[in-house]
Amino acid sequence: MRDLILYIHGKGGSAAESEHYRPLFPDCGVIGLDYHTFTPWDTGKEIREAAERLKAGHDGIVLIANSIGAYFSMHAGIDAMIRRAYFISPIVDMEKLILDMAAWDGITEKELEARGRIRTSFGEELSWEYLRYVREHPIRWNAPTEILYGGRDTLSSRETVAAFAEAHGARLTVMETGEHWFHTGEEMRFLDRWITERERCARSEGTDG
Repeated sequence: MRDLILYIHGKGGSAAESEHYRPLFPDCGVIGLDYHTFTPWDTGKEIREAAERLKAGHDGIVLIANSIGAYFSMHAGIDAMIRRAYFISPIVDMEKLILDMAAWDGITEKELEARGRIRTSFGEELSWEYLRYVREHPIRWNAPTEILYGGRDTLSSRETVAAFAEAHGARLTVMETGEHWFHTGEEMRFLDRWITERERCARSEGTDG
C-alpha cells in the first residue's frame, strides 16, 4: 500500500486543484475532496467520512488543506488518520476572523445576535449560529503539521498563526511576499519547494512510517 494525499480546498476552490500536487508525490495517490457544505459541523463530517472511506486502501493520509479547508479539517476528528498535514494560509482563529469582518462593516456582536444572519457589504454572510459554534467547539488538533503563511495575508495575522503553531507544535514557514491566496508563479514555486523540502526532512527523520 501507499500513502494517500488528500487535498481540501479553500473557499472558491475545487478538488481539481489537487492535480497540482500529483508531481510532488509521484508514489502516492492524490485525491481532492469537493465538499458540498460550508460549516465546520457539516463539512467536518464530510471530510471525516471521506477520510475513513479512503484510509482503508492506504498506509496513511497526508493532508494538504488550504485556508478555510484547514479549519474544516481540524473539525473533522481525523487526527489519528493523518500521518502529516500541510496547511496553506490556514484559518486558525475563526472567532477572531468573524469578529474582524463584522467590525469592517460596523456590525456589533449584539446586532448579529439579534438578526441571526447579516450579509456584509463585501459579500460575506455572518451567522450568529456559526459564531456560537466556533466558541463552543475550540480547535483540537494533534497531527504533525507544517504551516505555510504569506507575510501579506490580510485574513489572519502573523501573530495569530504563530500562536497557533506554538500551541499545537506545528512548524511555521513564512513567505514574506506571499498573500493569503497562493497562486502566482512565484508563490507556487515557493510552495512546491516548501513541500518538497519538508517531505525530504520527514523521510530523513524517519517520521514517514
